[in-house]
Amino acid sequence: MFLRVRSVHSALLLTLVLCASLLFTTRHLSAGQSNSLLDISTDGKLLACSNRDSGSVTIVDLKTNQKLHEINVGKHPEGVTFVGDSHQVATAVYDEDRVVFLNADSGKQTGQTEVFDEPYGVVSTTDGKRIFVTLDYPGQIVEIDPATQKVVREFSSGKHLRGIAVSSDNQSLFTTEYYSALVRQVDVKTGETVDEWPGGSTDNLSRQITLHPRRAKAYLPHIRSRITMAHGAGSIFPIVSIVDTKPGAGKRRRKIPMDSFRGARVTCNPWDTAITPDGKTFFVVFAGTDDLYVSNVIDDDYRELTFRGSLNVGSNPRGVRVAPDGNTFYVYNALDFEIVAYDTHSLSRLATIKVTENPLSEEVLLGKRLFYTALQPMTSRLWISCSSCHPDGQSDGKTWHNPEGLRNTQSLAGMAWTHPIHWSADRDEVQDFEHTIRGPLMQGRGLVRGKLNDALDKPNKGLSQALDAMAAYSNTHDFTLSPYAKQGLSPAAQRGRKLFFSKQTQCATCHSGPFLTDSVPSESITRHNVGTAVDNPGEKMGPEYDTPTLLGIYRTAPYLSHGKAQTLEEVLTTYNHDDQHGKTSQLSKQERADLVEFLKALPYEDPVPQAKAAGLVKVTK
Repeated sequence: MFLRVRSVHSALLLTLVLCASLLFTTRHLSAGQSNSLLDISTDGKLLACSNRDSGSVTIVDLKTNQKLHEINVGKHPEGVTFVGDSHQVATAVYDEDRVVFLNADSGKQTGQTEVFDEPYGVVSTTDGKRIFVTLDYPGQIVEIDPATQKVVREFSSGKHLRGIAVSSDNQSLFTTEYYSALVRQVDVKTGETVDEWPGGSTDNLSRQITLHPRRAKAYLPHIRSRITMAHGAGSIFPIVSIVDTKPGAGKRRRKIPMDSFRGARVTCNPWDTAITPDGKTFFVVFAGTDDLYVSNVIDDDYRELTFRGSLNVGSNPRGVRVAPDGNTFYVYNALDFEIVAYDTHSLSRLATIKVTENPLSEEVLLGKRLFYTALQPMTSRLWISCSSCHPDGQSDGKTWHNPEGLRNTQSLAGMAWTHPIHWSADRDEVQDFEHTIRGPLMQGRGLVRGKLNDALDKPNKGLSQALDAMAAYSNTHDFTLSPYAKQGLSPAAQRGRKLFFSKQTQCATCHSGPFLTDSVPSESITRHNVGTAVDNPGEKMGPEYDTPTLLGIYRTAPYLSHGKAQTLEEVLTTYNHDDQHGKTSQLSKQERADLVEFLKALPYEDPVPQAKAAGLVKVTK
């Protein structure tokens, strides 16, 4: 009898231990362990949401589905995480190079940590003793002690890091390179890369990664940019890649094309993913087509995911998170400025929570919605939106084989001050992109009814409220100061500045004025032959090109219209044929290095006051 009771007692104890272990694992996998614009506290009581346009973080009470606090944190916050089991929140403020700490209960800032440049993803260890932050530029991981808010370590891990997740045992970090979708596993103890899974040559724009709570799998949303195709049905594809994270031989990386995941339904710009704590249900949101896919997770190492259902969720969904109990998931519709709660099982809508007021003008908001959508009237085939190549006004890091020749994607920063547009200066107003919207790339119905004027001919401005709105948004992008000039110009950069503006190099002959370009809004168009067309044998419109601004050039490699220069040094040497692009062949190695240091420090001051003082006019639409 005694043995029988003890056996029952032991079995009961074992069951309780296993259940406790399961609950512990589920609880700790539900908060803070993969980067997102959303996070939920481990007790399931609070949700934190990063509002990029408002420059704030919103705290939501998940019992009442009401906004508790909205805290200003700075320009363009991105990733947000609860720290361990606490109600302390950390958010990465992308354009102000700092991580801000908040108390979610009081709605107050509790401190901040300065970092080098462009913090994007942020995750917490399960014990809350450390947070890890990716720096988009230059590609670093920063380890911070949230108790002291001090940087403990910094280590390099590739280029342009965005996605980050921490394993449940806190021993490994998994990161994604934004422009290549390469996944790395980093040992937390040593900071060394222990494994990596390269993407294909066309993989692009991978900003997030999610780990399976039970299996050795990682999921990352991204796109494929087929740079040899200038057709909307063949250039951009939505992908979820699944990485087998088991160590050793036989590891795989499988791509699941989301445009054919449910028959012929095409989606665009996958942005964020999430998985339920039991590991059985997977979510992905598509910022271009306003969709969310719900999938069953299949434990077969082959199909991986099967389609369960879909929802049209709202405008520009950028975040999705699942509650710790797995019964509710939340979607952040960035251009509706709201979070929507859904039942995980029935997929029915439970609540809509306004997280911030629209901080944009109605015109700019309309333009931004058009810029991000892959629906009509912008496109007809759904694969591509303006933001597929210019997300948040940045470059996609690719060089496209366009009909007119090789064209390296340019950032939109400062564009309002530096018209005409394109390397070929074939657009003198953003409204001219109506030709692209109607053309083979986007195949949209267009924003203008009736006749459209040729580019560089009579203005298309004023023909359509919607087209003017898209132009207004496109012209809002500005520069942040270079991280290499936070303490002013270094001695090397000062020497480089002197060389840049000297008669010896003649760099400032074309790269002049506050934006270091002679491309300014005016009645005339200035182009220059700087010898770069020789490296672009398919060029149809050169060899003369528009002068690009040099501001922000430290982070926009590759360079030149053909995108073949991988470094600023190569711009000054390998691809500066016969000194047509500045007289630099006579410079010593040290002088070239000094010139590069000056270029990396741009902009070291805000160019707008100087532009206004010089009488330059900013294009507002």
